[in-house]
Amino acid sequence: MHLNGTSKVNNKGHLEIGGLDTIELAEQFGTPLYVYDVSLIRERARGFKQTFDKLGVTAQVAYASKAFSTIAMVQLADEEGLSLDVVSGGELYTALAAEFPTDRIHFHGNNKSKEELEMALKHGVGCIVVDNFYELELLQSICEEMETNAKILLRVTPGVEAHTHEYITTGQADSKFGFDLQNGQAEKAMKAALQFSKIELLGLHCHIGSQIFETAGFLVAAQKIFEKLNEWKESYAFESKVLNLGGGFGIRYTNEDQPLPAGQYVEEIIEEVQRQADHFAMNMPEIWIEPGRSLVGDAGSTLYKIGSSKDVPSIRKYIAVDGGMSDNIRPALYQARYEAILANKALEKAEETVSVAGKCCESGDMLIWDIPLPKSDHNDLLAVFCTGAYGYAMANNYNRIPRPPVVFVENGEAKLVVRRETYEDLIRMDLSIKEKINN
Repeated sequence: MHLNGTSKVNNKGHLEIGGLDTIELAEQFGTPLYVYDVSLIRERARGFKQTFDKLGVTAQVAYASKAFSTIAMVQLADEEGLSLDVVSGGELYTALAAEFPTDRIHFHGNNKSKEELEMALKHGVGCIVVDNFYELELLQSICEEMETNAKILLRVTPGVEAHTHEYITTGQADSKFGFDLQNGQAEKAMKAALQFSKIELLGLHCHIGSQIFETAGFLVAAQKIFEKLNEWKESYAFESKVLNLGGGFGIRYTNEDQPLPAGQYVEEIIEEVQRQADHFAMNMPEIWIEPGRSLVGDAGSTLYKIGSSKDVPSIRKYIAVDGGMSDNIRPALYQARYEAILANKALEKAEETVSVAGKCCESGDMLIWDIPLPKSDHNDLLAVFCTGAYGYAMANNYNRIPRPPVVFVENGEAKLVVRRETYEDLIRMDLSIKEKINN
C-alpha cells in the first residue's frame, strides 16, 4: 500500500489524511467526497518553485488550473506564489472571483472568443498565449478597439511529442494546437506579431504531452526551439525573452508509474536552456512551466460508500460504490488506472479480488478492474487515490447525479471549499414548457 503526503493509517486501522480520520470525514460531509491534502499541494508547488530560486533563474511556475479549478484552489496557488494558467472565460472568471493577481495569469486556448479576449484585456491578464493566425489578427483588432496593448507568447509545435516513458520527434505537426515550428507557420506568426503595433511578443510556448516520466522530451523541444530562435535572431534580430516549456510532469497512479522529483525536471530543463542560450550567444530567457496534475493529482483522494455486490461465478466479483463516471470519468474515457483501499479496514489483509463499479447506467462505468481488497460489506468506505486532477474538473451530472463536495484538509482541520450539489441545483437552469416564455 503506497500512501502519499500526510496520508497514513491511524491506531484505529483507518485511513487518515491531513491529520483527520477519513471515516469521520465521510460521516461529516457524506460520500462521494473529494478530499485534498493541502500540505502535499504546497510541497509539490515548492518543489518546482524553490529549485528555480535556488539556482537563481528568473521563472514563473504557473498552475495549470484546468486540472482542478475552484476559488479555494486558485487562492492556494496564490498563497504559494504561483502564476495561473487559464483556458476559458470560466476559468478566468474563477480566478477573478478568487482575487488572483491578474498580471500573473496566462490565458491559453485554441479558440478563444472575442468576448473572452476582451475580458482578458479588460482585467489586465499578464500574458495571452496565441494559438493561431485568426486569434493573432483578432487580438490586434480588439486591442485597437480598446486602445490597449497585449503581451503574448506564440504557441508552437516543435516536432516533439512525449507521453509517459516515450517521446517521438515526428508527427506533432498534426495537432489542433499552435504554429508548426518546422513548416514556416511559426516564423510567419512571429513576423506578423512583430509588425502589430498593439502586441508585444515575449517569446514562445510549447507543450509536448502529459504524464511524462523523463526529461528527454523537454530537452529535445528546447533544442529545436533554440535552433529556430537562432535563425530568427540572425534574420529578424528577434530574441525570445520568455520560453515556456509547458507541463505534463507525471505522477504516480499505480506501481507502474515512476515519476521524477519536481526539482529534477526543473534542474535539467534549466541546464539545457542555459546550454542552448550559451551555444547560440543569446541571453538566458525567463523560463515558464505549467504543472497542473503534478501539483494536485496525488493530493486528491475520493471517498465512496460501498453498496451492492455481485458474484459472477468463475469470472469476477463486482462491488458498487455511490459514485462513478459522474465524479471520475477518466477510467471510462481513456482507461485510466487507480489504486484504492478500504479506508475503514486499512490494516486488514486482502482476501478477494473485486472490480469496482460505479452507479451510472452504463456498462462502461467501472472505476477499477480486479483489485485485491479485504472482504467488503455494504457501507464500508472505499478510498480511491490520486483523483485530484481531472476528477472534479471533469465531473458531470449524468443520470442527474449531483456532483460531490470538495474538502481541503490540513493540520487536523477540514475546510469545505465546494458544497455538495442538491437536486434543486440540478434543475435550477431548467424551464418548464408549461410556463409562459418571455421573449
